[in-house]
Amino acid sequence: MDYIHLGRTGLMVSRLCLGTMNFGPRVSEQDSFKIMDRALELGINFFDTANTYGEQLGQGLTEQIIGRWLAQGGGRRERIVLATKVFGRMGEGVNDGRLSAYHIRRAVEDSLRRLQTDHIDLYQMHHFDPGTPWEEIWQAMEILVQAGKVIYVGSSNFAAWNIAQAQAEASRRNFMGLVCEQSLYNLSVRTVELEVIPACRNYGLGLIAWSPLAGGMLAGEPEDGDQMRRTSQRTRERIEKHRQQRQAYLNLCRELGEHPAEVALAWLLHNPAVTAPIIGPRTQEQLESSLHSLEINLEEDTLRKLDEIWPGPGGEAPMAYAW
Repeated sequence: MDYIHLGRTGLMVSRLCLGTMNFGPRVSEQDSFKIMDRALELGINFFDTANTYGEQLGQGLTEQIIGRWLAQGGGRRERIVLATKVFGRMGEGVNDGRLSAYHIRRAVEDSLRRLQTDHIDLYQMHHFDPGTPWEEIWQAMEILVQAGKVIYVGSSNFAAWNIAQAQAEASRRNFMGLVCEQSLYNLSVRTVELEVIPACRNYGLGLIAWSPLAGGMLAGEPEDGDQMRRTSQRTRERIEKHRQQRQAYLNLCRELGEHPAEVALAWLLHNPAVTAPIIGPRTQEQLESSLHSLEINLEEDTLRKLDEIWPGPGGEAPMAYAW
């Protein structure tokens, strides 16, 4: 396994981040435990979750599963960088979501209880909250850091100007602020190349790419009819919308002799702005196969062909569209 600094921090994380959103709804607790144990064996030390994962309002099912896994001991907690998120609705109350100091304080205590730990290594704001001022958010986060309940703070699904706002206020308070941004980024969705990636580079934020396989569209052909039936409606719509591009992509991967999912991950890993793609395996086999992406070296000609199949926005803003 390769490791890299998380943004401008001294913290080292694995180049692949284990996403846990499937734990509970699509992967049993027993199989989730096996996947996490195998991830540790393979050298993956970066685990990502969120308080809303589990598809049961307010239950935090996925965090509970991770907490019971950590409670087994054996150095599990000490060996991982544990990341979770705050923002999503966790109840029916008017203050049971978003980024008010009121909700952040309650949400972190609930996540710590579910995760059965005394601290969160990376606490990420799951979305930008236009209704809460940055001085309130940062004051709440500062208290958590000072109390040792949170070590680093990150963002997710932020625009570049959200990042700039956050860092300006953090700097004014002599607070470290954001250390990473978690964004939708894959071969078929490259909008972050316009402004988010330049903002991350400027402020020293690591970039964590979620949905690196576009919900499975970049993962290759379903192996059988049953697997196709389990494919989400959204993914089937993506496949239909990008049918010609996808076929060209599959043909290129076939020429390379590589699995499409691993090429998609390798494409992200070749970008120096990317800290780690988030992989969301449902089986140990999927987990293990993803490691091959670390060994794939994409030549310039291959990168050019990938750009032709999946064109980006044309570079960074404003040069991508002005003059």
